[in-house]
Amino acid sequence: MTGAHRAAPVALTCGEPAGIGAEIAVKARAALGADLPFVWIGDPRLLPAGTRFCEVPAPAAAAGVPADALPVLALPFDGGPACPGRPDPAHARGVIAAIARAVDLVGRNEAAAICTLPIAKKALRDGAGFAFPGHTEFLAHLAGAPEDAVMMLAGAGLRVVPATIHIPLAEVPRRLTPDLLDRVIRTTHAALAADFGIPRPRIAVAGLNPHAGEGGAMGREEIEVIAPLLDHLRLAGMDLTGPLPADTMFHPPARARYDAAVCMYHDQALIPLKTIDFAGGVNVTLGLPFVRTSPDHGTAFDIAGRGIADPSSLIAALRLAREMAERRRASDTGR
Repeated sequence: MTGAHRAAPVALTCGEPAGIGAEIAVKARAALGADLPFVWIGDPRLLPAGTRFCEVPAPAAAAGVPADALPVLALPFDGGPACPGRPDPAHARGVIAAIARAVDLVGRNEAAAICTLPIAKKALRDGAGFAFPGHTEFLAHLAGAPEDAVMMLAGAGLRVVPATIHIPLAEVPRRLTPDLLDRVIRTTHAALAADFGIPRPRIAVAGLNPHAGEGGAMGREEIEVIAPLLDHLRLAGMDLTGPLPADTMFHPPARARYDAAVCMYHDQALIPLKTIDFAGGVNVTLGLPFVRTSPDHGTAFDIAGRGIADPSSLIAALRLAREMAERRRASDTGR
C-alpha cells in the first residue's frame, strides 16, 4: 500500500457530522489552498452552510478544483442534517463507510495517505454497533494488522507513544507485558527511521510507577518487566534510556535527549504533549501499511457550529501525512 504517486491527494474522512470536523476541513482548505491537495470524504449535505465545494469522481481530480473550493468525494449518508453538538446515530454507518473508503483508496494508491477527522464513538456504537475502542483499532482491523498498530502523538519538540491506550488505569499493570512493550518499542523505532527520517532513533522509556518504582519500593514493574526488556533491545542495537521517572522526562533539556518517549499509559503520554502543543498536536498511527494521521483533539461538541474552531491541528496533521507519504514513496523508489 505504499508508494502512492506524488499527485495523489490525502484522503480526509469526514468524522462526526455534529462536531467541528467539517468546519475545520473547510478552514484547512482555505489555509492550504492547492499547495497540499486533499479530498474530503463524506456527504456534502453535512458541510457547513455556504461552503463552496466541488464534487470529484476520483481523488486525482482534486488537483483541478479551484483553491477556494473544498474537493469532495461524495458519500451519501442516512439521516437528516447535522445538528451541531448533537450527534445523530443515523449518521453512524456513513461515518464508518467514509473511513473504509479512505482505506480502500490508499490501498489502491489513489490516495497518498489518510487523515481522519474526530469521531464520536458512542454515536457509532449506538447507530451501527461499532465494536472498536477508536480509530486506531478500526484502521488496524481494516488493514489486517490488528496487533501491529501503535499510537503516536507528535507536536512541537515532542513525540510520545503510549504503550497502553484506551483501557482503565487499573488494567494497565496486567496488560503491560514484555511482548507488548517489545512490539511497541520496535514499531516506534522502525517508524522514526522510515517515516520521520531519523537514521538512529533515540527512545526514552518511562516507568510505570512514581519515581520509576524507586528500586521496588513503589512497585516492581520496572524491575521485573520494563528494565529486562530494555536490556534485551539494547543488545539488538537500539538506543534506549529508561525506565525513567515520568515526572522528569518532559522539561526542555530532557526532551532534547530523545526523539520519542514511550509511556506506559494514555494520560502519561498525552498530558505532556497537550500541555506543550495543545493546538498543533497530531495523532499518528504507526505500524500500518499506509500513513494515517489525525488532529489531536475530539469532536468539540461544545463549540460546534459557532465558527470558532481552530484548524491548526488538522493543518499539522495534513502536512505530516504528506511528509510521511513522501518519505515512504522515496524509500520505496530507492529500493
